Amino acid sequence: MAMSNTEATPLKILKPKLPKQLEPICLSDEGIDDEASFLQFTCKDETLSEITANKVLFDQMTFDSVAFERVSLRHAELTDIVFRQCDLSNVDFSEAILHRVEFRHCKLVGIDLAAATLRNVRFEQCAGDYATFRFANMKAVSFQSTTLIQSDFYHSELSKVEFAECQIDKAQFSGTKLAGIDLSRTDFHNLGVTLEDLQGCIISPAQAILFTRIFGLVVKE
Repeated sequence: MAMSNTEATPLKILKPKLPKQLEPICLSDEGIDDEASFLQFTCKDETLSEITANKVLFDQMTFDSVAFERVSLRHAELTDIVFRQCDLSNVDFSEAILHRVEFRHCKLVGIDLAAATLRNVRFEQCAGDYATFRFANMKAVSFQSTTLIQSDFYHSELSKVEFAECQIDKAQFSGTKLAGIDLSRTDFHNLGVTLEDLQGCIISPAQAILFTRIFGLVVKE
């Protein structure tokens, strides 16, 4: 475990590439079926409920104040997408591909991104408690001021992933290599993690003391 004494350099995340004009769409009227494609639309102030579809493509879209209720979109592909103030709690995005996607001020409690592939994804001021990222492959992913209490990163692959001012208490990282991952700006009292997983992880001096308690070590003065 490496100690952190300097402020981390912000991670560079590619932003979604959106055209200046997007056509409004009401997805609840359109319907979402297997292998449906939606390109260059903006979806706002609606509720999408009772949807189950596989391999749906969303490309160059924005979602504003959209609530997803009992929605399963497994194997979806999301490219150049912005979610603002949306409720995606318990949405099933397992095995999805996300590229240049932003979640801003969203409710993501229990969202399922198991075995998903995330590239250039930003979570900003989101509520992501109980979120599932197990077996996910994540590269260039930023969590900013986001709660991830009891979230699940079991056996995930993390590369250039940052957690800045995040709450990650009781998050599960077992089987996930944390070498080069900076946890020094996170808040937690306990983590599901092994000493082997922590090799090369960046932590603060206060967290080093906390880990001695987590692993039942005794420091003798």
